[in-house]
Amino acid sequence: MTVSQHSSVSSSVASDFAGLELGAPLLRAVAAAGFSEPRPIQIKTIPAALAGRDVLGLAQTGTGKTAAFALPLLQRLLTELRPGPRALILAPTRELVTQIDAEVRTLAKFTRLESVTVYGGVSARTQIVALRRRPDILIACPGRLLDLYQQGALQLDRIETLVLDEADHMFDMGFLPDIRRILAALPARRQNLLFSATMPGAIRGLADDILRNPHVVELAHSTPAATIDHALYPVAEEQKLDLLERLLGAESCTSAIVFTRTKHRARRLAERLSRVGHRAVSLQGNMSQGQRDRAMRGFRERHFDVLVATDIASRGIDVSQVSHVINFDVPTTPEAYTHRIGRTGRSENDGTACTFVTGQDRAMVRAIEHTLKTRIPLCEVPGFTDRSTSDVRSRPHRPAARENNFAASGQHHRRTSGGQRGRETGGRDRAARQPRRSGPR
Repeated sequence: MTVSQHSSVSSSVASDFAGLELGAPLLRAVAAAGFSEPRPIQIKTIPAALAGRDVLGLAQTGTGKTAAFALPLLQRLLTELRPGPRALILAPTRELVTQIDAEVRTLAKFTRLESVTVYGGVSARTQIVALRRRPDILIACPGRLLDLYQQGALQLDRIETLVLDEADHMFDMGFLPDIRRILAALPARRQNLLFSATMPGAIRGLADDILRNPHVVELAHSTPAATIDHALYPVAEEQKLDLLERLLGAESCTSAIVFTRTKHRARRLAERLSRVGHRAVSLQGNMSQGQRDRAMRGFRERHFDVLVATDIASRGIDVSQVSHVINFDVPTTPEAYTHRIGRTGRSENDGTACTFVTGQDRAMVRAIEHTLKTRIPLCEVPGFTDRSTSDVRSRPHRPAARENNFAASGQHHRRTSGGQRGRETGGRDRAARQPRRSGPR
């Protein structure tokens, strides 16, 4: 059976985590973390994973998918303790590996299960020492993991469960050959869980190869969360910086991630914003791992209000209460647009996505709107609109009056309901309002 054929698991919908048949140590950890109700992807995924089924999850980040695979993985490991590693979680970037590890440790807090992270850009020596303890769970980027395996520093013959997280992003970064080499080193009999925000042909082929009669969970994977408001801002290239400062100064903008096309542009823009009084920091591939960790920690802890980033940060970075994502440069693919703006509107919070468009961006705007199956509202800010690019779709379009007044008023935009294998980081791996929190991310 291919992954395009949905299968079902007979289970009742649980209203709380106790109904998901998790053990006492995990329920205690969930309660200690302050979570009460499971998210939809957890309700749909956990019973099948606990039953040993392969799972294909099609969902954006921020929907709770980390706990959706971590909780059943931990529960299955607890049924019989023995030397590891017994579970392998692969992710495309160091930031995502670190984030997954933090959540796994939170959920395993009242167990004796141990996890180890493996990624490039840092010395392998510490990782090799940690692997000698035979941890239960490996959380790794494909490049460094394959390096250590080929050096004989780790064994993969005990792996019982494989998780591929952000599989489409790993494909985008050129990791598919490495993943296939890793698959060849794993036991043939194992449980496989594959999660992806989109399903390009290569990932569908990989899923068909490794998943056996999978339970499929699909949560509007091709469109951004409905909690995100979108707007296009026609603007001349030379006015982008002034427009950015106007948006960042709006009362509604409490925390923002600004995306640029290049590493150097991100660094220079963060420096410029800092000089004019914004608490800004950059996150890009020329930074060391320590610098990147400090930047992310500072942004999470609100020492910085603005994170200026390349697409290295567009996947898997879970920072609560990011009110705005601003595409200073239009992304190069519709999928990248979806992943970028997924940094806001997370965990049922509202968010705003602003995209600056010039005359060179018409084709990509049309491609993005085709993917979203809706038009994104135009927002023309007096004094900034570039009349030569205001017709971003090459067809006349007059924005509604309330769209024109957004930047000045701070009101939300109309919501759209539709909804290289990298050496950038110096290693093989490339790396509002808050409602009641209902479940782990």
